[in-house]
Amino acid sequence: MKIICVGRNYADHAQELQHEVPKEPIIFLKPKTALLQNNQPFYYPDFTEELHYECELVLRVSKNGKHIQEKFANRYYDRITVGIDFTARDLQRKLMEKGLPWEISKAFDNSTVVGDFIPITPQMDLQNLSFRLLKNEQVVQEGNTRDMLFSFDKIISYASRYFTLNIGDLIFTGTPAGVGPVEVGDYLEAFLGDQNLLAFQVL
Repeated sequence: MKIICVGRNYADHAQELQHEVPKEPIIFLKPKTALLQNNQPFYYPDFTEELHYECELVLRVSKNGKHIQEKFANRYYDRITVGIDFTARDLQRKLMEKGLPWEISKAFDNSTVVGDFIPITPQMDLQNLSFRLLKNEQVVQEGNTRDMLFSFDKIISYASRYFTLNIGDLIFTGTPAGVGPVEVGDYLEAFLGDQNLLAFQVL
């Protein structure tokens, strides 16, 4: 499986990092070794001194597909959760300043934390899903899909132009404003609406 991630999908997040607001999805990939799940603890890596959380909604691909039309994209994912894309911000900044690839700042082992997946039902309004991240019981990040630059279906359609989607692939759909640092000892919880789908310790 592969992990497909969307960068700068919320205008306020692009602005807080002083980046341009994109006109089409910015896509990057992570390997399966980046995945951490089942509420296992996350161990702070020794190669960064500025580790940031980025809370996102995550889709699970349920059907193989290529060149998927946007109007049919909703047939290709069936479950959703909340996840965290950990970023070694100091590494990323140095690499970007040099115009170099920045995978080591984003795709390192266990950098991609996912919560418990729940089924997507007809009652869900995918254009109005709220989610939030708590650090040590304090809300540090909140988002809603109505503020996304590119919808779930647009992301699916766009990504499938370049990569065949396979059952079990995960799609991180972008983070809103409010990203920030974590420290050893922090306790993180992520909610989709009122459902707590993710909780783990930083060690």
